[in-house]
Amino acid sequence: MSKEEHGSAAEELVDNTDQGRFELHRDEDLVGWLYYTRLRPNRYALRHTEVEPSHQHQGVAGAMVRRVLDEIRTREGTITAICPFVAEFLSRTSTYADLIDTRHPGYPDRATAEAAQQQSTD
Repeated sequence: MSKEEHGSAAEELVDNTDQGRFELHRDEDLVGWLYYTRLRPNRYALRHTEVEPSHQHQGVAGAMVRRVLDEIRTREGTITAICPFVAEFLSRTSTYADLIDTRHPGYPDRATAEAAQQQSTD
């Protein structure tokens, strides 16, 4: 995965397979990560997005999700949206509709994903 310019900050997306997450680094600082489970055949269940508190409200989560989806597309993979943020992101665009696994799409929007998470903790 290559470095790209984002404003004045150099960005790099890293697939940290040991921790099961994609990590977004800006100027070599870890600013956010997206946990996933890789399922066969080449399906990624995108489970949870986090952003370092010092980098919140700076567009990190959206940039990271775009980068992750672009990376999965280059791998010819599909996704299952479990994370509420990812589900919301996908509900606002059709750009990544081709990546959604038709048999296991996950949640269609943030509210549904959050409701499912709430039920699992009750």
